[in-house]
Amino acid sequence: MNEQEEQRNDGSDLLSELLPRLTNLGAVLHRGHLIERALEAAGVPLERPAMSVLITVQLAGRPLRVGEVAARMEVVGPHVTRLVNDLEKRGLVNRVADEHDQRSRLVELTPEGTAATDRYLRFLLDWFAGVLSDWPEQDRQDLGRLLARFADDIAVHLAALAD
Repeated sequence: MNEQEEQRNDGSDLLSELLPRLTNLGAVLHRGHLIERALEAAGVPLERPAMSVLITVQLAGRPLRVGEVAARMEVVGPHVTRLVNDLEKRGLVNRVADEHDQRSRLVELTPEGTAATDRYLRFLLDWFAGVLSDWPEQDRQDLGRLLARFADDIAVHLAALAD
């Protein structure tokens, strides 16, 4: 087997086609200012990291410690603490006592924080639903399944690089 055949067998041909498409996807979404438009739709002047805190808490479905928010966002705790302080001043989150450890505080969304997060997510979900509206149901399901698998595998391989 020659070198060209070996490359085809190891999937590098597919990856050679996929990598530019992934790069292009990121660039197109960035140039289209999709996140900025979603932030506008939320109706609260926030930066991406602050909205990420709100989304993280909302998707958890329960109040979280700052350290849990940081771990889920894969950032350092002090960064999240600063964001939570700002969000609390804006009335979008509250700190509440942890019923299991009264010394610990949890971050929960206020009704205003929940509403802003809902508007942000609704904008994105509606936009992506429009993008996929002409796709057959099976293609949409396959995309979701494969993207989830891809993201999980990337996380595992990145963790291995850190070790």
